[in-house]
Amino acid sequence: MSNGFNEARVKVAHPYLTMMGLYLGGFTGMFSETCLNIALPQLGAAFGVDTAITQWLVIGYMLVIGLVMPFASILMKWFSVRKLTLFALGAFLVGSLVSGLAPSFAVLLAGRLVQGVGTGLVLPMMFAVVLEVFPPRKIGAAMGITALIIMFAPAIGPTLSGIVLGAFSWRAIFFMFVVVLAVAMAFAAKTLVNPYELTRPRIDALSCALSCVGFGGLVLGVGLASLYGWASAQVIVPLACGVVALALYARRQLSIEVPIIDVRVFGIRGFCVGGAAMMLNFGITLSAMFLLPQFIQNAMDLPVAMTGIIMLPGGIVNALVSMAAGRLYDRVGARIPARVGFALSIIGSVMLLLAMGSSSVAYVIAAHVVLMVGVPLAMSPCQTSALNSLPPKLSADGSTALNTMQQVLGAIATAVATSLLGMGQASYYAAGGASAAEAFTTGSHWGFAFTLVLAVCGLGVAFMLKKHAEKTDAVPEVELREGAASAASAEA
Repeated sequence: MSNGFNEARVKVAHPYLTMMGLYLGGFTGMFSETCLNIALPQLGAAFGVDTAITQWLVIGYMLVIGLVMPFASILMKWFSVRKLTLFALGAFLVGSLVSGLAPSFAVLLAGRLVQGVGTGLVLPMMFAVVLEVFPPRKIGAAMGITALIIMFAPAIGPTLSGIVLGAFSWRAIFFMFVVVLAVAMAFAAKTLVNPYELTRPRIDALSCALSCVGFGGLVLGVGLASLYGWASAQVIVPLACGVVALALYARRQLSIEVPIIDVRVFGIRGFCVGGAAMMLNFGITLSAMFLLPQFIQNAMDLPVAMTGIIMLPGGIVNALVSMAAGRLYDRVGARIPARVGFALSIIGSVMLLLAMGSSSVAYVIAAHVVLMVGVPLAMSPCQTSALNSLPPKLSADGSTALNTMQQVLGAIATAVATSLLGMGQASYYAAGGASAAEAFTTGSHWGFAFTLVLAVCGLGVAFMLKKHAEKTDAVPEVELREGAASAASAEA
């Protein structure tokens, strides 16, 4: 092996210890994406709001993450990773305190939005720094740990929050965050390094505005669909504005000297294919994890603490498979694990689609376990394949782009699942049904059908993956520069 294959770009004595602050922050951020799913019925009752409103505790959180993430790459050129991490963790901690002490739903939601700022900065930094402090021969295993955080945290969220809800109240969930974040800040202050040169480039104001309108419009439009319907102006207008703004945003990034995100990463086939598979996989997780805890409570009529216990086996399996999947990439590449993973996700989605309120607990656990084997089996290899396809100069931008699109798609997947849940319930009542449990079962089936569609699409994308990503041969960096120059000339 060449010496470069055995050496990291930034040498540190203990890379996992170096990453600990970001790991804890990333885990808390991803855990927070699903931990409230199981508490939504209680929160709705406590503040007198329905599901279409309480969903914004999940969608609004991910919306802010999607708005903040595009700026992480350029912020790392202005501020050290340690300072940015401490700021992000501090923002999350403050948001957790605000939500934990909230006297009203509006204050609770405001705290969630502040939490999103922290997660939006931590996640792309976590992925970017991993590529700097681990040698290439250990990247697969390191990415496996990172994928464990990304996939295990939302999978175990309903279980841990269900236990906390059974013993205390929903406020205790947020106070739990405070403790973990305080520990994360201590690690970040002590061990984190700054692997990037601080060039402090000029920040383009128009790009910032287009980014916010683009990503925000997409998530806002889809999120409002459950309230106003997909054909309403309240949905179509923000969706259209989002699409147009993102098109203008991408075009502008190719014409300015210092882009907010270097969109040339999307000119690299391996990055696009791996990233698409990763985003679809994340959509499977969030849509299923949004629907399943509520299905267990509202369709099967089981208490919240039991719901958490039912989802525990799947969470444990998720953790074990996530740890193995990273090392599997080092041995066999991305293609086989991704195909098997998405195939298992299809089976698990079909099982959930056939679940009824009268189904046994064992059946629901089995369906969840199958899904939680498939999702992490595909996640880490797809993620590593995408990021390993990039030249070193584009790694931070690629990480930011990948995580931004993942969070935006996650918010959209949750919003679509919510909308389909409501549409399914409405169709049941329109057909003359009168049982609330059966109505929720019908709505859940509509939502799980969407999860199945994502899994089928993911399997299709998995067949486009190469065995191992090619960092420099796939699309040489010089070709990217020429393509960017051509685009800039065309615009001029």
